[in-house]
Amino acid sequence: MRRSDPGYSSGVSRRHILASGALAAGAAGLGWGTRDVVARANDVDTAQGSSTVPFYGEHQAGIATPPQAWGTFVAFDLPSQAQRGDVVGVLTAWTEDAARLTQGKPGLADLEPELAANPSRLTVTIGLGPRVFAVTGTEQHRPPWIAPLPSFDIDELDEKFTGGDLLLQVCADDPVPMAHAIRVLSRSVKTRATVRWVQRGFRDARGSVPEGATMRNLMGQVDGTNNLSPKEPDFGRLVWHNSTQYAWLNGGTSMVVRRIEMELDTWDELGRNDRELSMGRTLVNGAPLTGKDEHDEPDFDAKDRFGIPVIPPSSHIARARALHPDEEFFRRAYNYDDPPSPGQVSNSGLIFATFQADIEKQFLPIQRRLAEFDVLNEWTTPVGSAVFAIPPGCEQGDFIGRPLTGL
Repeated sequence: MRRSDPGYSSGVSRRHILASGALAAGAAGLGWGTRDVVARANDVDTAQGSSTVPFYGEHQAGIATPPQAWGTFVAFDLPSQAQRGDVVGVLTAWTEDAARLTQGKPGLADLEPELAANPSRLTVTIGLGPRVFAVTGTEQHRPPWIAPLPSFDIDELDEKFTGGDLLLQVCADDPVPMAHAIRVLSRSVKTRATVRWVQRGFRDARGSVPEGATMRNLMGQVDGTNNLSPKEPDFGRLVWHNSTQYAWLNGGTSMVVRRIEMELDTWDELGRNDRELSMGRTLVNGAPLTGKDEHDEPDFDAKDRFGIPVIPPSSHIARARALHPDEEFFRRAYNYDDPPSPGQVSNSGLIFATFQADIEKQFLPIQRRLAEFDVLNEWTTPVGSAVFAIPPGCEQGDFIGRPLTGL
């Protein structure tokens, strides 16, 4: 019934009005009048929501940036008939919108501008998959390691989480601006690219653990103790590309995204001691089995009174350790916890994202050792894999990827 129709009633009765008035009077008597409610709401600290990360610069944000609580990885496919102009169009649109959204401003054709107002350290990182070089006629400028990873015996890759021509890594401390940014960026290129897969992850909420604390994965382990730090002298050499052969990538990096499924239903059957032996670290604080604190140096030669290594050679940290100074990469991982299949309790794991100047020299030697034999392989399975070149950052008025697509 419309308001203009005879007999229309709003449903608001005299009794309702009187009751509402009594409630308001009671609230005022308790010091909770309208002004007090507004004042208390305004007392909430919104500094975290308004925090921004610069978009323009030498490097793209979202790499050396301290990890945000939420991260989403979206891979896109270009149509079979795509040409260089299509790639330029996508990169231009993404650069323009990302530069605005990360600073709390709506995208250029934003239909929900209010959702962009509190960016919460939003970052947008743009990646180029191997096929982009063929589409843009720049195959000679593709580093050989920007290619699908070799096949490993432990892999059970699912096409739903594998490959991709373009990538958006969108992270924030609040999932609302993150989800909004993904929608704006996806919508702006829907005539030029289609979504191939989406992976959503999370870490510790900002403020819930000490700044810089190592995250825990859903196996309960401290995950990433020996990760590179942007403050370390070697970080730039190991993460940012710098060469004359692929000069367009200088200031950029390469990215590997591996989706690692965790068999938590069977992991739950394992005793605490066996879990620690599998990892080579204690669960309580991540200390190596030969130490007391998380960052103590593991002693892989130490043996117990029976002559048995304290840290098993098959443990994860023994297999993952760098055997050469260049065998290091920067990891920026996120947990995932998706709806389980019928009959299962969980569908959880790790979105294992790494950044390195050269995948062949830095990532693959360690990955090969882990694939050969890592006792954790009993409870973990790679189900997704993708590789992307991450172009350097850009200045205002330019767009991400121009040094390649402009060649």
